[in-house]
Amino acid sequence: MGALKLPSFYYERNNEIPINTYFNNNTIFRVSIYNKVKTHTMVQTEDEKEIDRMYYEQMESELKVDLDVEVEQPPIALSYGTYEYQTIRGSQTAKSAIGTYGNFSFIQAPPKSYKSFFVSMLISSYLAPKNRFAPKMESDRKGKDVYHFDTEQGLWHCLRGFRKVADMSETEEGYLTYSLRTIDYKKRLGFIEHKLANAPKDSVGLVVIDGIADLVADVNDIEASNLVVQKLMEWSTLYNCHIVTVIHSNHGSFKPTGHLGSFCEKKCETQISLEYDEDTKRVVVSCKRSRNKPFDSFEFFINKLQYPEVVESESPNMAF
Repeated sequence: MGALKLPSFYYERNNEIPINTYFNNNTIFRVSIYNKVKTHTMVQTEDEKEIDRMYYEQMESELKVDLDVEVEQPPIALSYGTYEYQTIRGSQTAKSAIGTYGNFSFIQAPPKSYKSFFVSMLISSYLAPKNRFAPKMESDRKGKDVYHFDTEQGLWHCLRGFRKVADMSETEEGYLTYSLRTIDYKKRLGFIEHKLANAPKDSVGLVVIDGIADLVADVNDIEASNLVVQKLMEWSTLYNCHIVTVIHSNHGSFKPTGHLGSFCEKKCETQISLEYDEDTKRVVVSCKRSRNKPFDSFEFFINKLQYPEVVESESPNMAF
């Protein structure tokens, strides 16, 4: 936001990561991703009030929306199938977006519902559109990179999942993988931010965080949950990428876990639900909510080579 430097009282240091600071009358609110809100009563000097005024006036120039400015619709990062709509020129066909650049989506499902397999399908389709595992899934990659952060699996399981993506897409180019299990939730968030901030300009296309619950100490901490979701919105906008994250559903319900899940529901572009059918041995993928035209539900199964594959017929070849 320009070169205006705020005075030292605006900042604290916590594990080498600055804390966001907000003023409201005579109270300073210092908010850390890793801590609850801290308040400090403090009377501002006239110089500090003037710096505060200059700061928010500068901010206004970036936040104000001009109704006369034309803004292009965000390009689609990932899509599944198409839909038809009517215009004055007749019937038109468009892609059904899973996610667009500049936004984030999330996948929710109960434990052991093959979420990581579905993540492999999404990433492989971004790297290699319309591949044999998901022929209707397309991407607009434009040479951008994928950043895949796994927060909970051990190294052996991480490698198995990462290699599955490479096998399905038949490429490793532009596919950057990280296992964050061995570091705490504070450092996980900081590391992700570090990688995105230091990526080559305009190179970040798809960011996958499996799963978001490991970026907070408690999924029911309102402040921490809100701030982590704010980070997803900030990163997706700042780097013009699409972010996909994963969270469990509450036991016995279809709601994502905790306040963190509720914030994801409110702020996301697309909410994707997975449901495993014990009878058919298939996973049903459905668009629970979307800011766009929802994609049609589809199913996938795990073939005998242990790859996820979209069901394209009533009797899929389970041997592949």
